[in-house]
Formats: sequence, structure tokens, C-alpha cells
Amino acid sequence: MSEEAAEQTAAEPVTEEVRFDEASPVTGASRIEAAYSADDVGQASVAKSGPSGQVFTQTYLPWTGTLNPRWARNYAVYRHHMLGLVKSGHRPWPILVRVYLVLVLIGSIGDIFPVLLGSLFGDGLGQVFMVSRDSLYAHVLGFFPRNVLYYPVVTALIVGTMISEDRLNGTSALYFSRPITRLDYVAMKYLAAATVLFILCVFSLFVYYTVEVLAMGRGWAWIVDTFPILLGATAAGMLLVVTYTSLGLAMSSVSTNGFFPAIGLLALVLGSKSVAFLVALIFEQDVLYLFSPYDALANVGQALVGTESNYDIPWTWSLVSVVAMNVLSLYLLANRVASMEVTRE
Repeated sequence: MSEEAAEQTAAEPVTEEVRFDEASPVTGASRIEAAYSADDVGQASVAKSGPSGQVFTQTYLPWTGTLNPRWARNYAVYRHHMLGLVKSGHRPWPILVRVYLVLVLIGSIGDIFPVLLGSLFGDGLGQVFMVSRDSLYAHVLGFFPRNVLYYPVVTALIVGTMISEDRLNGTSALYFSRPITRLDYVAMKYLAAATVLFILCVFSLFVYYTVEVLAMGRGWAWIVDTFPILLGATAAGMLLVVTYTSLGLAMSSVSTNGFFPAIGLLALVLGSKSVAFLVALIFEQDVLYLFSPYDALANVGQALVGTESNYDIPWTWSLVSVVAMNVLSLYLLANRVASMEVTRE
């Protein structure tokens, strides 16, 4: 074959359809040839280096298999975050985060140890830690150490990289190239973060209550008297879980790193609390407590549990403030997730 005929053969595009199936599987090896055209002839010429290459027309075929149901796809997103806390093969959580979560879990159920000692050596030993309005409120909304070292820090560690990591690494392309809606994406991320906080805050509350019923041999009359207080504390705990998760994920959605959302959430919760306390102490004005997530939750929680209030502002105003915080956070979260494309940003 002459050199002119060889060049003409190399210049002709090959329209063969490339299919990968069981008969011709993908081997992992590939060869890429550079194709270019010096003249505007609407045809690509293959660059020659050694043996002549070929340009194939690749046809991408639609998926014809059976998709998993919607709940299975959502569960895959949920377990991607949750199972990474306890086993490998999923989203890897740093070992220091795991250790801190274990310590917080022990601290969250720490109320049961004085109760157990009181059941062994008499009521007087653990009387302060027995179930009451104040103890149930403190278990959920106590400022130190629970809302200083436990719940805000855990939320910051969990949600800091939950969405910002997807924006940074382009993982959103893996999510949204599948049949996963943005609503499902946000819902499963939200549920994963809220589950951890729910276990530490609300589930530990029920463990504390159940241990006292069993260890102290409480009767039905005692349960009837204290169960409404338990429900009020549970409602306050759920408000805390929802509010902290909404604020954390909203901050995570506007960033491409995990440091800003974590520090921002801690600054918002603890910083606003400190500023509101100083303003109330110096100027005797309590209005800033409405802009503090912790103080707004504490004011509502005290009303739900029925314990003595530490605030002069009505608890209904604080409830409106809590609702507004959640609505604004969820709006920001939805708006930012809607802007995430199926590409690396």
C-alpha cells in the first residue's frame, strides 16, 4: 500500500459502535490518540505516531436494568454517613471525632450513675440527680457542659464537612448523576446529622428516665406524675436537635471547607449567648436573647418543662424566634443545594 493510500485510510473515521458486555468486557487498558484537523474540512485527521490509530464513534447506551426503589437509594446516602462512624467501607470519620463522640455519649448518660448509686445506698445519695423538672430540663438544655462541650461541638464536627465536602470534591456529580433528587439529598444529609444529635440528647433522656423507673422501683402513680414532664423535655430536645442541625447544614452549604461551618456554628451558638448575657447584665435589656439560638431554646424549654423561667421575655416570642431561625436556615440550605450542578464546582 502506498504512503498516499495509507494516509487516506487513516483519515477516514471509523463509525464502528463500541459496546462493552460480557463478551467484550472493559479491561481497564486504553489508548488515546490525538485527533486534529489542519484544514476546515469538517473531518479529523489522526496524528500518526508509529502504527496508525483510529477514532471510534462511541455511543452511550441508556441504562436498561432495574433501578432500586427510592427508599433504597435514600438509605444508601444515609448509611454512607452513619455507618462510617462504626465500620470501614463508608465515609471515613477521623478517629478523634469517634473518640469524642464516645466521650460525649458517656457524658450524656452520666446521670444514670448517681441514680444507680442511690438505688444501692439510699435515695439521699443521688437525690439531686433523680428525675424532676429541673433535672430533666438540665439533661436537655443545661448550659454547662451539655450546651458548651457536648451538643454544639458534636453538631459542628458532624455537619462541618457534610455538604461543603461535596462542593469541594465534586461529589455532587456522583449524587445527582443518579436518580437522586435534591430533596432526597438534603433530607438524608439532614437525617444523618440529626440522628447523631438525637441519640446524644433525646435517646439518652429516655435511658435516664427508664433507669430510674427500674432501679428505684417507681410505681404507676409516679410515672403518671412525671411522664408529662418527660414529654415536655422531649419536645425541647427535639427543638434543639432540629435547630442545631438546620443552622449547621446551612453553614456547611455555603462553604467549600469544613472549618468555616464548624467555627461559624460554635460562634453563633456560644458567641450570641455571651453577647446577649453581657448586654442583659450591663444594660438590663433582654431583647438580644431572641437572637441567641441557645437562649431562645432555653426559654421555650423552661415553659415546656414547667420549671422556673430565667428570662423576662415571653416564651412565645422565643418560639417565634426559633421557628424563624429554622425557616431561614432551611431556605438558605435549599437555595445553595439547588445551585449545585452535576459538575465539580
